[in-house]
Amino acid sequence: MNRADNAKELFENGCNCCQAVFCAFLEETNLSKDDALRLSAGFGGGMGRMREVCGAVSGMIMVLSNEFASTDPNDHEKKKELYALIQKAANDFKEENGSIICRELLGLSEKSSSPVPEERTKEYYKKRPCAELVRCAAEIAEKYLGENE
Repeated sequence: MNRADNAKELFENGCNCCQAVFCAFLEETNLSKDDALRLSAGFGGGMGRMREVCGAVSGMIMVLSNEFASTDPNDHEKKKELYALIQKAANDFKEENGSIICRELLGLSEKSSSPVPEERTKEYYKKRPCAELVRCAAEIAEKYLGENE
């Protein structure tokens, strides 16, 4: 199974959008699945269900940062390269989906203030584009990982 399909399956099995994308690249992280799930948990629902930056985009950024960021906070050249890559990847996602903002992707007019996640039912999956957004973010991350091998 490719990473995009794996990300979609992880989402459909209960992971939030960020967890699904990040954990689809678990082999590259050198993290346990539990640690990866924990690190990415708060980004679901557009950051804690605030409907801001899409969690799938956050997961994609986490994957690319894990692979390309410097551990030296003063390596400005490496930081510039990473930021340029993140902007390209986010733009690819935006071009394909119209936005990187959760509420816009979901067609919501206001931010959600409720921290309570919706129950994952058949109806939930029918009305939410999230599974395909997760797949898209994973495909973009995989593309940039492949280009830089």
